[in-house]
Amino acid sequence: IVTMAEAIAETASVYFDYNATTPVASEVISSCQDALTQAWGNPSSSYAAGRLAKKIVAEARLRIAAMLHTSANDIVFTSGGTEANNWIIKDVVQRWQRGHPDTTPHVITSNIEHDSVEHVLRALEVAGQVTVTRLAAQGNGAVSIQELETSLKSTTCLVTVMLANNETGVIQPIPELMAVVVNYEAKANVSIVKHTDAAQALGKVPVSVADLGVDALTVVGHKFYAPRIGALYVRGLGTEGGLLLDPLFQGGGQERGYRPGTENTPMIAGLGMGAQLVVDHLSTYQAHMLTMRELLETTLTETFGSDGVAFNGFDASSIRLPNTLNFSILVGELSGRELLSQTSGFAASVGSACHSHLGDHPSHILLACGVPESVARRAIRCSVGRETTADDIRAFVRALHATVTRQ
Repeated sequence: IVTMAEAIAETASVYFDYNATTPVASEVISSCQDALTQAWGNPSSSYAAGRLAKKIVAEARLRIAAMLHTSANDIVFTSGGTEANNWIIKDVVQRWQRGHPDTTPHVITSNIEHDSVEHVLRALEVAGQVTVTRLAAQGNGAVSIQELETSLKSTTCLVTVMLANNETGVIQPIPELMAVVVNYEAKANVSIVKHTDAAQALGKVPVSVADLGVDALTVVGHKFYAPRIGALYVRGLGTEGGLLLDPLFQGGGQERGYRPGTENTPMIAGLGMGAQLVVDHLSTYQAHMLTMRELLETTLTETFGSDGVAFNGFDASSIRLPNTLNFSILVGELSGRELLSQTSGFAASVGSACHSHLGDHPSHILLACGVPESVARRAIRCSVGRETTADDIRAFVRALHATVTRQ
């Protein structure tokens, strides 16, 4: 059990795990506090405190819509990304089953998805409710457009591929993938739902649902300095020609009946402010993170030599997030987990926080991208943020080098 003193000491470490979660921006904290103290009323109530809460929820929806370049009508608040991914996947599959009771629906995804997509599909697959094709990540960390073309069939009801991978930072070719789906829809006279989990991309690169060509998109607040709450974008929700969506569960009329339950106004306010910061400052955030990531790459190479460090899960053709670098120190015998545990003062990870319970096993994401097991076992995922400095980068690399040379 971690004591409060240990937690405070850990917080004082230099942080390099922004893909796991981000700190909450000061502006976001203020928005949450204002909602807690001033807009404490039920948003469904007609008196002043309720009207203010309703206004705050509406403003947050507008801000998230602006971040995605879409209509506020298309946004539904959720508890987070896991809920949003479960909701859209199960809804599409169940809708297909109702309309095609004698056939098994087919879903296409990738072999590098977050657990909140992969585990849902695996459970449905084991239950015999779906068949699943997993597009394989190539050496550049991206899935193959050609493999998607050959995988589509008349029973395909959903294509869900993440926008950016949380371990490698590689951005998937979503517009090109979804264009392939659209072409197939026209030729085969079928309708296929197109979804992407954008958790790792938001706040780091521009995200436009129209440019991506998706029908649904998952938003996760705690990846862009907002609270641990989320949203689901659904194209044309509730309008003629829009994507159909059944309520997540039954209850009151909140969120137009799609996601009943009294709205969590403070967290929604914070999510909206986090989105507004992205709208206002994304280019500055992006440029800074890219500078820090590139400095990390060059400093690692200068310190350990080109033969002493391997960069994992991407190549020169990859399009990448500006903040993410997965690397392995090839000097010495330490695994990535061992190296980090022996390098005090820095908070980084060896992969997804969701897999920390697996211990010293190499990342299945890196293995799927063709990284040798011996190299994957040494991997460290470093993800920089808005606050990362050049001094932080240099100190981290010096500390890693000192740990390696102590062996």
